[in-house]
Amino acid sequence: MMRILPWLLLTSLVAVGCADNDQEELREWMKTAAAGAKPNIPPLPVVQPYEAVPYEVGNLTDPFTAAKMGPADKKSGGGFRPDLERPKEPLELYPLESLKYVGVITRNRASFAIVQVEAALHQVKIGNYMGQNFGVVVGITESEITLRELVQDSAGDWVERTSTLMLQEKGAR
Repeated sequence: MMRILPWLLLTSLVAVGCADNDQEELREWMKTAAAGAKPNIPPLPVVQPYEAVPYEVGNLTDPFTAAKMGPADKKSGGGFRPDLERPKEPLELYPLESLKYVGVITRNRASFAIVQVEAALHQVKIGNYMGQNFGVVVGITESEITLRELVQDSAGDWVERTSTLMLQEKGAR
């Protein structure tokens, strides 16, 4: 152990002396490298002058009102209105979600859909009404019944929408 201690002391002194010399060389290199370096910074872009555009509202519609946008001379609510004088058909008493399309029958090139509501079956053809939104049957295929319904939008106008009643497979609920 006594022989190792002087050896360790000597090597640590040599290492300290070399480290000081290395730092001096590093400082010298940094000075020479920085002297020849020139920064390459691109020039700033030219700023275009701001031109204010006048906002003249005049008699324009306020964009923050809740009024429905549309033509000013609009008097009839979209032109669609349900016939409230027409006698209701039996399938208009039920919401469309409670009706099940279970089959189709074709007689003399006319298709008739079989619709189940609760435990009763009803025969439906094009032109019949069903559902609670004044839905009239406009198409019957082997896979679906297509209806055109009249519903009110947020402004109270009557608008048309298309709904379908898909064929219920056997065993499906």
